[in-house]
Amino acid sequence: MAVMTIRNIDDAIKNRLRLRAAMHGRSMEDEARDILRSALSTEIPRPRNLGQAINERFGALGGVDLPDLSREAIRPVDFGE
Repeated sequence: MAVMTIRNIDDAIKNRLRLRAAMHGRSMEDEARDILRSALSTEIPRPRNLGQAINERFGALGGVDLPDLSREAIRPVDFGE
């Protein structure tokens, strides 16, 4: 097992950890281990692309039909060399 030291924890966070550990009848170290285990035991969600995220959020509202726009080819830019 690895050993880890955490420095510069705010006093308010330390106090909340102490109170939470006391409520669960265990040490602060044991409580911190349980919090980390719980937070990191879930599967990391796969990143989605923005289009999928927007569609999932607003798809049920019906959507909007947008007109097709003609586009011009990209022209090179002359920087006056």
